[in-house]
Amino acid sequence: MKTNENNHEKLIMSPFAGKNMTSMNSQQQADILIQNALRLSRDTASEKVFLFLNSEQTCRTLKDIKSAQDERIVLVIPRNQKLPTCISSEKLVIHTWSGNQSRFSRVKYAFMQGVLQDIIQPSSKVICVLGPWGKNHLDTITIHDLALSWSEEFPFDPRPLIAKNFFHTVIAIIDIALDIGALGREGKSVGTTFIIGNKEQIMRSSHQAVFNPFRGYPEEVRVITLQEVVESIKELAQLDGAFIISEKGIVEAAGRHLDAVSTSSRQLKGFGSRHRAAASITMHTEAIAVVVSESTGRVTIFNNGNIVANLEPVISRRVV
Repeated sequence: MKTNENNHEKLIMSPFAGKNMTSMNSQQQADILIQNALRLSRDTASEKVFLFLNSEQTCRTLKDIKSAQDERIVLVIPRNQKLPTCISSEKLVIHTWSGNQSRFSRVKYAFMQGVLQDIIQPSSKVICVLGPWGKNHLDTITIHDLALSWSEEFPFDPRPLIAKNFFHTVIAIIDIALDIGALGREGKSVGTTFIIGNKEQIMRSSHQAVFNPFRGYPEEVRVITLQEVVESIKELAQLDGAFIISEKGIVEAAGRHLDAVSTSSRQLKGFGSRHRAAASITMHTEAIAVVVSESTGRVTIFNNGNIVANLEPVISRRVV
């Protein structure tokens, strides 16, 4: 067993100790992992076991595994996949961003969705069973105590996000930000900022740097859940300045310069002006900031000047 220094997340390495891995098929391996996860759930008083499925093939592998039918198990599947026929309609399901993230990033995103769907609480203990992205096998168990999840090295504290009455809007923006971070635009890396919250408050703390392409359009055609709006955002992310998103998920402006004074703290060491300005505006308003790093694609979420989460999409088809 390998445990990090903060004792909020443990990586279990032992389920296959003493077993002949070369003779074990993926179904047997999954069965051993799930049984161990359920045992750990009982021993640690964890409420749920999150089972990450990358494909319908993985689901079919689990169909005949008795342990996979346990009521504590929550299935985590990519949003672009149809619900596999091998999943019982009674199973709790979390739909996640469809792209490739690092394992820890996939887990953090699933936690935010789980809280949003009222499957878990911000203080829950959760066991996760997952494998590498794009593969059809499971190979890892992790244990998480969300009440102890905050640390300087791995910031994750979703409570401030959940407390906002626009948490749904924040999640929708995170999905767009992950797409931009992973793919950029037309193969080129892109960095940008989204400020989400009370539009009057945010507008007073910013000014237009370039022409606002969303000005003059009715609200019903500026909703971030519309695919044409999502595509417009991805294209306009190449402009300087930030996107301003209202609590209701309406795009109010693009190309907005943030007037908040750039802030500095130990947590922001190594970040550039984009991240510092975003952190600062969340200190002076009740907004949430979501920032995409041009150099790494990492998505950083700020509240009250602090990082509440980092999500790491795996970059593909980009050139710097």
